[in-house]
Amino acid sequence: LSIGDPTLVSGASSVCGMYDIFTLYLQRGNVDVGFLGGAQIDRFGNINATVIGDYTHPKVRLPGSGGSQEMGGWANRNYIITPHQKRRFPEKVDYITSAGFLGGRKQREATGVRGGGPLVVVTNLGLLEPDENGELMLTALHPGCTVDQVKDNTGWDIKIADSVKETLPLKPSELTLLREELDPEGIYLKGS
Repeated sequence: LSIGDPTLVSGASSVCGMYDIFTLYLQRGNVDVGFLGGAQIDRFGNINATVIGDYTHPKVRLPGSGGSQEMGGWANRNYIITPHQKRRFPEKVDYITSAGFLGGRKQREATGVRGGGPLVVVTNLGLLEPDENGELMLTALHPGCTVDQVKDNTGWDIKIADSVKETLPLKPSELTLLREELDPEGIYLKGS
């Protein structure tokens, strides 16, 4: 989803512009949850949506923050949503567009970044949650997915929780909402 996608306001009681969101709500601490994505997410939940490769001579120049820097730094908690592919999960991002835990929870606090940081990374394979130091670890798998798939598609030696849970399958009412209201054209679900 992009920041301007109309599905994000489905059923909203009010809609306002980006300026109001950032100045009147976000910086006052009134945004509880942010949803983020990016081209790369590293072991500490830092997001790159700016460049692949060197900043001054990039292999690919990406669209940029689009508000994710502000959301990542000010929202009380953030969910990161992305496909689980090795190229998207390097040990260290090429450029930090949105701060996760930087090099760990203490570093985020020391730099004065507000907000709670990443709460969970949701991928097509499972859920990654930060440990006590802010490093992402596998805590849950989606039905039919394996720990080996996660390891094979992660660019670092990912930590595995002592007890990896299995996520619950979607209820019929949730599938209906996704397919008929939020994504009736199948753009995001791609026929799921």
